[in-house]
Amino acid sequence: MKNSKTYKSAFIFLTSLFFLWGFITVLVDSLIPRLREVFTLNYFQAGLVQFAFFGAYFLLSIPSGFILSKIGYKKGIILGLLTLATGCLLFYPAASYREFSIFMLAYFVVASGITILQVAANPYVAVLGPEESASSRLNLSQAFNSLGTTIAPAIGAMFILSDKVKNTQEISALNTIDKEQYYISEAAAVQSPFIGIAVFVVILAFIFIFIKLPKLIKSSPKGGYIKVIQSKSLLLGAIGIFVYVGAEVAIGSYLINYFLDMNLATLIKENAIMKSISESILGSDSETLDNKAVVGAFVTFYWSGAMIGRFVGAHLTKIIKASKVLSFFAIGAVLFIIISMVTSGFVSMWSILLVGLFNSIMFPTIFSLSLEGLDDLKPQASGVLCTMIVGGAIIPPVFGLLSDHIGFKIALILLIVCYLYIVFYGIIKTKKKALEINNNSLTQ
Repeated sequence: MKNSKTYKSAFIFLTSLFFLWGFITVLVDSLIPRLREVFTLNYFQAGLVQFAFFGAYFLLSIPSGFILSKIGYKKGIILGLLTLATGCLLFYPAASYREFSIFMLAYFVVASGITILQVAANPYVAVLGPEESASSRLNLSQAFNSLGTTIAPAIGAMFILSDKVKNTQEISALNTIDKEQYYISEAAAVQSPFIGIAVFVVILAFIFIFIKLPKLIKSSPKGGYIKVIQSKSLLLGAIGIFVYVGAEVAIGSYLINYFLDMNLATLIKENAIMKSISESILGSDSETLDNKAVVGAFVTFYWSGAMIGRFVGAHLTKIIKASKVLSFFAIGAVLFIIISMVTSGFVSMWSILLVGLFNSIMFPTIFSLSLEGLDDLKPQASGVLCTMIVGGAIIPPVFGLLSDHIGFKIALILLIVCYLYIVFYGIIKTKKKALEINNNSLTQ
């Protein structure tokens, strides 16, 4: 009974971390349209923002696993939180000096903190109970991650995208006093939310000093990483994580630009119902807001779909094989992307937003399926899987490059290929499970 209470408390505190990094990851996305105008970036260059953010996963996931094995998961979580807070504080000088290189450094440090938290929290939640229910637990934790990603776009639209960003020519035309005032207001729009987050994260790190976490993961055997990459299931799952994160981030990062490209801001302002939805989310008259904020409000539905899907997925993966649920959801994502490609206006908008619902269970389900049977090698496996979150650094710039040259609609084919791989992975895991059941029945 004591263990059950300890596990429940640990699960609650760990789940708060999922909410935190989901919120910050999507808030970072809100800066991309702003940075694109401030620094006159094309879509490919704007995609490099995600390269700096998700590149940290590639460089630091395996080292994070090594660090955690030395200092323990509790100290590792505190280290991750303090690193995250440092990255948030770096947005202050980045906004003050309008230096793109400092923005990139801030992104990288924030991602470094989140990487340490991801490597620690995902396998920890997976082992807080039986292996067969690991997908359900991770889906529930990731549902709160999605709650953070649902709230973040509205916060970003209100605080970061709400005013009109001037281009280089417009700034040059301002007199000295107006230019100084513009720079101050621009900096404040970015600085305020990130300073608030930094303070909150430091307080959370302080709280974790006094939290007791059960020691569930034993010290891993030597040569763990060499052993773990010999697992075919893990390697296939790692590719699944790569393409899933890349596709999800590509959609989330370019939704605002995609909607603006379809002239949806004008359509929203002309439609009473859509205008009302936008204004209720933003809490302001859409006529007074920049077009980016008007369409940006609807990005909330993309991430809220993921939240709803994960709460549903936590139940579905208890009663249906997780691998079958995974394949079904990936097929749904493909179908709605195709609908968005071949339609326009609100049909195209809502269909791409619905992809968020089908994204929902993919990361936790792929992650937990990949960890099956690895026992004490789970920390190393987590390091490998989190490394493949680098898909969020590779696929969005490629998608941006394609969008620059062939347009958003055709570029969506890249994302269809990503989701088709996940369909394949789900089928492979389903067949493997069926084979294991047959072999067990023959030996009994």
